[in-house]
Amino acid sequence: MPFLDSKGVQLYYEEAGTGFPIVFVHEFSHDLRSWEPQLRYFSRRYRCIAFNARGYPPSDVPASPSQYSQVIAADDIANVMRDLGVRKAHIVGCSMGGYATLHFGLRHAGMARSLTVIGAGYGSDADKRAQFLRDTEVLARRFEELGTPEAITVYQIGPARVQLQNKDPRAFREFCEEFAGHSALGSANTLRGVQARRPTIYSLKRGLSRMRVPTHIISGDEDNNCLEPGIFIKRVCSAARLTVVPGTGHAVNVEEPDTFNRLTDEFLALVDSGRWHPRDPRSIGKLTTVDRK
Repeated sequence: MPFLDSKGVQLYYEEAGTGFPIVFVHEFSHDLRSWEPQLRYFSRRYRCIAFNARGYPPSDVPASPSQYSQVIAADDIANVMRDLGVRKAHIVGCSMGGYATLHFGLRHAGMARSLTVIGAGYGSDADKRAQFLRDTEVLARRFEELGTPEAITVYQIGPARVQLQNKDPRAFREFCEEFAGHSALGSANTLRGVQARRPTIYSLKRGLSRMRVPTHIISGDEDNNCLEPGIFIKRVCSAARLTVVPGTGHAVNVEEPDTFNRLTDEFLALVDSGRWHPRDPRSIGKLTTVDRK
């Protein structure tokens, strides 16, 4: 199996196709297998690279939560690229991977041609923050005490997951089976080291307002924990555009792969052709009396 090195941690990866690189970064509940519909589609024209984050076998599972963090997750993307000789790439991430993708754009802007961020922002809302932190610790303990298959029984049918169950029971069963095979230690450490300690989307306002990397925020309209953070990013980052997919939950790329592929293909083509532009400042200003006439 192919592995690459991220400062001593071995990360498993797969790649397909040739052309300009796209790096796919998975969510907490899944691994690189969640990107299979995208690898099949985009590898026709791009060099597609997907990897398992630390804590997700066959990648290494560091024993201490201190070896997991939001900064480390973003830097792991950069180290994946360096190890494979990739100087610049489109970065596509979902949920936890979307957070890492956003931070990659803030930390390694010169290595990103574009950012596609799906369903990022859970845990950012101030009125839900304390509950998010409590729930994160409870889930980490469930992994430690019960093992992965039992720990995830409630999580996998959360409010933003039932959409996949209703639309595509076969895909939902596959998601549950693959999630159940994850490392309990890796999941617990990821929850404590990355999820519970990452900054909220709202705290990134200053960096986002300065970021110029072409960015596409994608959210399902029934992903209640990520809708508002997505709108916030659109408002403060002139480099960002926002797409809300109707009747859809959290992992848009899994739940609506054809729609996601089309939207992303159009965005990447716009960037690659040099026709992407940041938001026109005139669209932000207030209407004057003359404008209203």
